[in-house]
Parts: sequence; structure tokens; C-alpha cells
Amino acid sequence: MLSRRKLLTAGAAAVALSPLLGRAGPGSPALITRPIPSSGELLPVIGMGTSRTFDAGADAATIARLTEIMKLFFTGGGAVIDSSPMYGEAEARVGDVLRNMDRTPALFAATKVWTEGREEGIVQMQQSARRMNVKRFDLIAVHNLVDWKTQLATLRAWKSEGKVRYIGITTSHGRYHPELLDIMRREPLDFVQFSYNIDNRIAEEALLPLARDNGIATMINRPFQRGALFRRSGDTPLPEVAGDLDCSSWGQFYLKFILGHPAVTCLIPATSRTHHMEDNMGANVGRVPDAVQRAEMLRVFNALPA
Repeated sequence: MLSRRKLLTAGAAAVALSPLLGRAGPGSPALITRPIPSSGELLPVIGMGTSRTFDAGADAATIARLTEIMKLFFTGGGAVIDSSPMYGEAEARVGDVLRNMDRTPALFAATKVWTEGREEGIVQMQQSARRMNVKRFDLIAVHNLVDWKTQLATLRAWKSEGKVRYIGITTSHGRYHPELLDIMRREPLDFVQFSYNIDNRIAEEALLPLARDNGIATMINRPFQRGALFRRSGDTPLPEVAGDLDCSSWGQFYLKFILGHPAVTCLIPATSRTHHMEDNMGANVGRVPDAVQRAEMLRVFNALPA
């Protein structure tokens, strides 16, 4: 079975013939954007997660590698970078890389508060701003519902004071979905973040419909099920529907499936490899599947060997 890297290498010639990702100019494909319901602000649909991938050392070689990854992200039209104190050194590495950038990128900076206690939460969020080298976060969310009532109260105050633009709440665990749904029904939120992909579609049952109905933006994590989707598709040739959607890889196929849901605002795939970042950003442009095409994509996936 071929790895994602080998599959991308095999398709490099085809990718080289495609337009430069996210570049403005005649003939360049338009970025796919979605509005934040609470404001109408448009976001590019492909963001960048930092869990595991940016939890790395501060040596020169590592910073250079991560800088190249982030440059590809911004060149591809990306804006949303999501991190958390839970991710070890990820926030600090993001900050190191941003300091290395030749120019200030069009960044939508997002992190989370992951602690108990009001003062502890404030201290942690202030530390996150220093670590990520941002003056003001665009989004801060309560991570995995930890002490959410306390932290959400602080975030509401910060938003009213102009210290943060958007607030939200997150989880990566299905066992928290009932509580998350209850919070979404009762609390004014700008964003929610949860897992959703072609093989884990439980969010379609209640989370995505409620977010749509209540005007809450959705940020999708684990779009590749931590690599399990690539192990499933392996070296299987891309189906015809992939070409109809401007997909040149299984990675783009999986990302476009998620984007086909109208309640999805943005995705945050994480990677520590440049060729994966280039591939991810290919889903930031081109056509998005309609309901019929999504059904065909799901049929194709379900026909793959388990």
C-alpha cells in the first residue's frame, strides 16, 4: 500500500500543471470562502491545525522547516491557524515562525483556554498571546469543555472589551457531544469546533444542523481521522467524481467531502510536511460537491477495503 507521500509524488507532474494555489491573477482559481454567521466575515475554508505537528523543538532546522510549511499555507490562501496550550510547544513554535515571516500575513489567529479557574484562565490566555506573537486573538475557545462556565464568562467579557473578536467552545470527543449540544442551545457562541470526516459523520446528526440553525460557525478537526483515511484508500486510483471537483489526490477528495456540507465553515488539517501542506491547500480552490456528488463520494469510500 502506498503512503500519502508516494501517492503525491506520483501525481506531482499533474499538480505542476495546475494553477498556483491561492495566487491572484488572470486564470487563477478563486479561493473558497465561507462566512462567519455572527459577523459575515469571510474565511478561507482550509485552515491549519497545530496539534502534534508544531509541538517541536526550537532549533534552527526545525524553525526553518515549520517556516516553509507556514509560507506554503499562506501562499495557498490560508488564514486560520488554530492552536492550544494543550499542544505542548505548538503555540511557541507558531510564534517563532510568525517572527520569521518576511511580511505580516493575513492571519486569523485562534487558540483555546484549557484550565480551571478564572484567574488561571486569564493568565493562560495572556501567555498564549505572548507565545503565538499576536496582539489580539481573533478567536479563543474553551478547550474540551474544561470549566466552560467560568472560562466562557471571561471570554464574553473580553469580547465586549475588544480583547478578542470571537469566542467558542471545542471538543474532539464524541462522548462530549450531548453536553456540547446543550451549550450550543443555551449560550451565544461564534464558533464551535469538533471532529467530522467521511468516516466519522456523527456530527451530521445534530451538531452541524444545530450550528446552522443557531448561526454558529464550525471549525472541523481531524478531517483525515489522524491518517486512517489514507490507509483506507491506499493506492486506489481516484474516482471520476474527484476530477469533477478539481481534486488531484485522496487528501483533497476527503477535504472536499467535508466542505460539501453547507454548515461547515472551515477545516484545520495539521501537517508537518511541506508536500502535504501543498496538497491540503489544493482543496482551498475549485469546485465543491453538491448533495448528489457527496453521495457518490460516500459510495466510493464505502466500497474501499476496510
